[in-house]
Amino acid sequence: MAIEFKPLHALFAAEAVGLDLSKPLAPRQVQDIVAGMDQYAVLVFRGQKLGEDEQIAYAKQFGTLDMGLRKLRKSEAHRFRHAELIDLSNTRADGKLVSRDDPKLFSNIANQYWHSDSSFQKPSARYSMLHAVVVPPKGGETEYADLRAAYDALPPDLKQEISGLEAEHYALHSRLMLGDNSYTEEQKKAIAPATWPLVRTHPGSKRKLLFVGIHTTHVHGMTVPEGRMLLAELLEHATQREFVYRHQWRVGDLVMWDNRAVVHRGRRWDPSQRREMRRATTEDVDASLVNAA
Repeated sequence: MAIEFKPLHALFAAEAVGLDLSKPLAPRQVQDIVAGMDQYAVLVFRGQKLGEDEQIAYAKQFGTLDMGLRKLRKSEAHRFRHAELIDLSNTRADGKLVSRDDPKLFSNIANQYWHSDSSFQKPSARYSMLHAVVVPPKGGETEYADLRAAYDALPPDLKQEISGLEAEHYALHSRLMLGDNSYTEEQKKAIAPATWPLVRTHPGSKRKLLFVGIHTTHVHGMTVPEGRMLLAELLEHATQREFVYRHQWRVGDLVMWDNRAVVHRGRRWDPSQRREMRRATTEDVDASLVNAA
């Protein structure tokens, strides 16, 4: 069955219909999904019955898998058989809910900042694929903001001002801002900061985009306060309502997004309510982003 894309927003995001992701894809189907990602940046697959093995198998069809911040805590207990599956849940390895002072809750709260997965490393993330296993009765939505449309809408003078500027992205910036003191000095230094241009060109769509998010610490060539105010202004612009798609989760949803084209954030929910999500993410090693001309 051919895949069909049904737009969910005026600018980006679409529901993808016609595929069972628990089964291997034909090469043409992989190409169709990549083309859909280049156009829409966020694809929603409803009603997918995926175990851990099926989710990993699906993700590997799009590239090498990235462990993100799990690289810093590989020795800790993990709920999943596959180390590459990221646990975005409020449950411990034994299945019980985490307490409010559990370090794991810091990650859930830090994910409520606007960010692009693994922008703090090179290679950064290409596609993220998040699967809903248990959803709370209220809250816990995920929002996505289109960085391409955000760039298009910038005033010409601001486009000129930020052309050629670069910002540093650091893995633990958001965690440390929230007061997470559970990381050792060795862990803090384990992932070296990465530098990316504020304006980038997406390799698939060839559209320029505004690459900002909570992992950014400062702008090279500017004082820290001046650079952070510019970054805050740009992120505020990029996440205006007209650029945002809000996804209301259902059990069985798999949402796939392009970290090179959107930022995203989770929304608050009552941590006494169970929320279980699994994410697989690919590295951006097949097609590197280039500086905007």
